[in-house]
Amino acid sequence: MIEVTAIARDGWTQISVVGHERAGGEVGDGGRVCAAVTAITRTAILGLHSVAKEYPDLVSISIEE
Repeated sequence: MIEVTAIARDGWTQISVVGHERAGGEVGDGGRVCAAVTAITRTAILGLHSVAKEYPDLVSISIEE
């Protein structure tokens, strides 16, 4: 199960994406669901990283691996 949690309050947003479509023995759809969620999430991160590079005095991004 992939769990996406989003909290949006008073000018800030927090997003958490945790899990895997095959967790707990679930068969899933050949990995396509996981790939879709990963692609959307990483695209958002790349976009935010680009904004942070363009406006370093206004946006800071921290990516931990």
